[in-house]
Amino acid sequence: MQANGAGQDRDSELSCRNGAQNGESSSTGEAHSNGLVSVTNNGNTVSNNNGVSAQPAPNNSSGSSDVKKKKRLSQSEEDVIRLIGQHLHDLGLNQTVDLLMQESGCRLEHPSATKFRNHVMEGEWDKAESDLNELKALMHSPSAIVVSDKPSSPQSTYTLMKFLLLQQKYLEYLEDGKVLEALQVLRAELTPLKYNTERIHILSGYLMCSHAEDLRAKAEWEGKGTASRTKLLDKLQTYLPPSVMLPPRRLQTLLKQAVELQRERCLYHNTKLDSGLDSVSLLLDHACSRKQFPCYTQQILTEHCNEVWFCKFSNNGTKLATGSKDTTVIVWHVDVETQQLKLMKTLEGHAYGVSYLAWSPDDAYLIACGPDDCSELWLWNVQTGELRTKMSQSHEDSLTSVAWNPDGKRFVTGGQRGQFYQCDLDGNLLDSWEGVRVQCLWCLSDGRTVLASDTHQRIRGYNFEDLTDRNIVQEDHPIMSFTVSKNGRLALLNVATQGVHLWDLQDRVLVRKYQGVTQGFYTIHSCLGGHNEDFIASGSEDHKVYIWHRRSELPIAELTGHTRTVNCVSWNPVLPGLLASASDDGTVRIWGPAPFLDVQDAEGLNECCSMDS
Repeated sequence: MQANGAGQDRDSELSCRNGAQNGESSSTGEAHSNGLVSVTNNGNTVSNNNGVSAQPAPNNSSGSSDVKKKKRLSQSEEDVIRLIGQHLHDLGLNQTVDLLMQESGCRLEHPSATKFRNHVMEGEWDKAESDLNELKALMHSPSAIVVSDKPSSPQSTYTLMKFLLLQQKYLEYLEDGKVLEALQVLRAELTPLKYNTERIHILSGYLMCSHAEDLRAKAEWEGKGTASRTKLLDKLQTYLPPSVMLPPRRLQTLLKQAVELQRERCLYHNTKLDSGLDSVSLLLDHACSRKQFPCYTQQILTEHCNEVWFCKFSNNGTKLATGSKDTTVIVWHVDVETQQLKLMKTLEGHAYGVSYLAWSPDDAYLIACGPDDCSELWLWNVQTGELRTKMSQSHEDSLTSVAWNPDGKRFVTGGQRGQFYQCDLDGNLLDSWEGVRVQCLWCLSDGRTVLASDTHQRIRGYNFEDLTDRNIVQEDHPIMSFTVSKNGRLALLNVATQGVHLWDLQDRVLVRKYQGVTQGFYTIHSCLGGHNEDFIASGSEDHKVYIWHRRSELPIAELTGHTRTVNCVSWNPVLPGLLASASDDGTVRIWGPAPFLDVQDAEGLNECCSMDS
């Protein structure tokens, strides 16, 4: 990583005074950016203005041949010294900054920038404007920060910076009750700039504010003083080349970027950490252990007495619903503290078994669907355990999939026999789409678009309001199931004989194919999950659960423990370290981080394998 402006040739006026690299200086006084002047003349010591004396040069009759000269600092070394100096200055360690700049021969910032900073912070706006005129000539530097929404020419940059200065001056006059002076600034200084007329109109409206509190509220401004001036200075700094004035808190910015990059590259990072630097150690590289990842069996749920076809955590993460061939749905309560599950309710009577479940957006209701030969769906009140609706339009139907509309008042359902319905909570038919053989469904957050995978190996978007449809995803093999990320951008598909594919729904491109999983023509449900949905998990016909980082095609964990096909996995949306899997072996496994173990025992465990009970 390099700071802005690193590697650029700088004007001699802006660069470090490398002639003083070895601690010597000329006989004339040299002003540092922090206002200090150090002078050495004929070997006599002259004190600078903070009381620290510069050391006299040794009197060596043989000349300077015996004095070992320090090497010239490289550009990156100069940048590092300036970054450190700025950070020390922000901490108030000004004498340390003086010594660092003096010994290194560097200058923290251009003298005109120092004057500009001081005058802005002191509210001396006329002097600050004069300083800005001096800085105008330095704005052409090739090392200036280039951002698309910033002015491209020195003149336009100068105009913008002057506008910001005068705006602060205007607001401070208003807060002090100096309405005439404020009006003069508005008319004679701000308006002639012919910059941002819309903003000028807004500023003129502040003249009607009856008191200072009203002004601060309407202008969303901190008021006259250090806070607003510091904020102004931080903004102004971004328009100056870093060789003139460093961007604010540049070292902290670089350190934060480094920490964030390490987190992004960490395959097992699965926690939400404070973005500030105080929450991490800068002395060590960021690294998460696999033992912190949900690779270990924490609990085995054995209450089902036949194959378990589906599992799904509620949206608030406090419940898990599991559906089985044994004709029951079991709702489990999740203790968010211990992350242990307890049986809450058993919902019975699904004659064909339960192969799909969908929680309503508020988790009040749960819809259960059966396999291909099932023409009914059940809508349960989760809290009371009562069946609100048992829906069947025709005995010829096959209602195998369902998705809730984001409003929680409607849902869509369908199956492979060509039924595709939109219904209310009482099962009343609102709309239907004929001839669509649905394999899996999903409602997007816009409340209008329904995604449906069909028997033509594609996912299409259907709009029930204007009755339009469009192709979004086209695969070469049957799409057995799919799910969509929370932001609606990504779709995760289980494709027959191919495995798990990730698609970008907006760009309509295949992003990645994940390796390792065994996928034939059984319906297996995968999921996105973990912190920021950075991870992907899927069941497999080889009895394993596979986990990938979203950016990596190779699995980062293979979880063993099930003895038959794993049909479905579900990642807790609130507890990123909790994962559930449902299998034909009749069990549901709850996966979490490694239990507390002695170091010796922990080392003896396979980092990826489960701990069988």
